[in-house]
Amino acid sequence: MNQSSPSSFSLAKVHCNMFGHKLKVSKNITNHVHEYKCAKCGMEMTDTADGLLARLTPKFKETNAFLAKIHQKRKKRHQLFAEAS
Repeated sequence: MNQSSPSSFSLAKVHCNMFGHKLKVSKNITNHVHEYKCAKCGMEMTDTADGLLARLTPKFKETNAFLAKIHQKRKKRHQLFAEAS
């Protein structure tokens, strides 16, 4: 049996299933959107548009990267206008 398969037994997964995940912020996308990673099992989550948490899928990663890019541009532009005034 392959040990790296997603169905393999893990005490961390059992712990998270029983007691819940211990989420830590792994990346700040914007002021309101963050990516989280469970300290026990390593599962990644992100904020959704509804304000809920969802599993971090490749589509969410792509969306978060685009949001971060827009946020950085706006932040830089805001700093330039603040310095000019």
